[in-house]
Amino acid sequence: MKNNQEIELLNTWLSITNIQSNINHELEMVLQENYKLSLKEFYVLYFLSQTDDKQLRLQQLQEMIGLSQSALSRLVGRLEAKSCGALQRHICEDDRRGIYTRLTPLGEEKLDRALQTFYQVLQSILGKEHLRREFHFLMEKI
Repeated sequence: MKNNQEIELLNTWLSITNIQSNINHELEMVLQENYKLSLKEFYVLYFLSQTDDKQLRLQQLQEMIGLSQSALSRLVGRLEAKSCGALQRHICEDDRRGIYTRLTPLGEEKLDRALQTFYQVLQSILGKEHLRREFHFLMEKI
């Protein structure tokens, strides 16, 4: 049997992951309902928007998002589709093996609208007093 300190540490970790999972679920629902975006699709658009030239290698995105190569390729394909048009894939001129995806102006517009909702949901959830108390309590345990 583990000692009480180890059990408390595990229970604290489980509480933190449960809170994060619930927030992710809420964000996923709202993004899907309002923008037809999954949370991972939203993150792809966001990460691309944070670069100077609005593009990244697919391999870089794969590491940032935490998806397999094939899953990321399908995700990028959905965002490239004519019905969405948020991304545009292209081959690197210097390294023909490198495939990049670029955020299109349509993708930037989609992200801008989704960001407002994303922030509103986060503020609503994280602003709840009981959650703030729970965070404070958990942080004291660490």
